[in-house]
Amino acid sequence: MKLLIATRNQGKVKEMQHAFAGSDFKLVSLDEAGVEKDFVVEETAETFVGNAELKARGYGDKAGMLTLAEDAGLMVDALGGRPGVLSARYCAGSDEDRYRKLLGELAGVSEEQRGAQFVAVAAIYNPVDGSLKTCEGVCCGRILTEPVGTGGFGYDPVFFYPELDKTFGQLTAAEKDGVSHRGIALKKAITILAN
Repeated sequence: MKLLIATRNQGKVKEMQHAFAGSDFKLVSLDEAGVEKDFVVEETAETFVGNAELKARGYGDKAGMLTLAEDAGLMVDALGGRPGVLSARYCAGSDEDRYRKLLGELAGVSEEQRGAQFVAVAAIYNPVDGSLKTCEGVCCGRILTEPVGTGGFGYDPVFFYPELDKTFGQLTAAEKDGVSHRGIALKKAITILAN
């Protein structure tokens, strides 16, 4: 069965391909589905669920295909849950610019106060019947004072996962898929799709 992956973020695409390896679904990119690059669904909701649903419906209706969209972000305790839904738009520039801004905001904050969690919400939309289902994954850790590791993307090099004693930037794709917020949400999504 074909499943549209509603993202142009190559880091997310790789993680979704890894999660769906061995499943009965053929992942289709926005380009493969003929969705023009200038067609963008704006993430105007104030929650991960809201943004995932907006993207699933918007891209699903545009392509006329069963669609999986996802919204995720980093919530830092000492910052009252910021950057949250604005994680990818926390500041202009690169992933490194964003995590450097985060580290700057946390300067002087003790290790015990640097708790954080990655949250991911996956939304599955069927434009034929209008059905929409969502599921969530959460992964808890803490923010280091300096990046460690070069793997992953986004805030991965500064997000320390105590159970593996590594940052997400140090994990292999298989390790990350097994414990990450996105990996957890995608496993739930695969179960929903299989049913």
